[in-house]
Amino acid sequence: MSLKACGINPYLNITPQRRELQPHGTLDFPCGGYAECYTSAPDRALPWHWHDDLEIIYILSGEMTAEIPGQCYHLAAGDCIAFNSGVLHCGSTDTVCHIRSMVFSPSLVTGGKDTAFAKKYLSPLTSCGAFRAWVFDPITEADAIQQFVTAYQALDQETPGYEFEVRDKLSAVCMALCRRFADSLDQSGTPRRNQNEARVQQMLAFMQENFSHNITVADVAGAAGIGERECLRCFQKTIHIPPMQYLLKYRIMRGAEALLTRPTATIAQVAVSCGFDSPSNFSQHFRRFYSCTPREYRLRGREKSE
Repeated sequence: MSLKACGINPYLNITPQRRELQPHGTLDFPCGGYAECYTSAPDRALPWHWHDDLEIIYILSGEMTAEIPGQCYHLAAGDCIAFNSGVLHCGSTDTVCHIRSMVFSPSLVTGGKDTAFAKKYLSPLTSCGAFRAWVFDPITEADAIQQFVTAYQALDQETPGYEFEVRDKLSAVCMALCRRFADSLDQSGTPRRNQNEARVQQMLAFMQENFSHNITVADVAGAAGIGERECLRCFQKTIHIPPMQYLLKYRIMRGAEALLTRPTATIAQVAVSCGFDSPSNFSQHFRRFYSCTPREYRLRGREKSE
């Protein structure tokens, strides 16, 4: 079966540049389908990340808040959102939300960079500054939503020839997006980058590479070649949280992952490896995020796996 869950800790599939490392599909069929359940737990959310592929998410049940820098989208059951290539995005929920998503390379639709499909449609679309994320209208764009649902079902069922149907339906979704942004498509196909986002990507990369060390705001700012004040402004404008708060959550999530994957490590060893100065400080913050102690979290994980 082609569908799968994204895993307990999505951060582990992201490069130091916050670019997602996990391959979607295969080289000969670059499309991945995901059945995921998000909750309010820190490790059950979709973290800030980006990738070269297009991503479409359909809300099966519950509610989710999806974000790109400077914009929030409140989604409910039946809603469908598309993210453009190279755009930082994340998702979270306060309750429980089941989603169905597909992440696919533009090459799945175009068949190659020198084809008319690439030159006239997908390259202009993926480089379109106006298209960063789009929530399909449930009335006027109901057909595009249904095309996505059908593509997902085909990938799930893997009946003979499902690859043709997946490509056909996703092509229809891409065509709907091309029509929606027809007035903004750049036929030169030159990607447009936002300076604030580029800086935040650099600073996120630095924090991921050095989260186990003592890091200051000055250190984070230096990674992008800017001052502390500009660093704080970029974070607030782009992902709406201070860099140190982001770093704390990242460290806690890495600590939670280590508790389950390093069963022989002591709580103190996990705390130090994640950048905390003491086990008590680690435990205090861990309880705030997970509503349990590190020891209780490890025990629950062990019982669940057994």
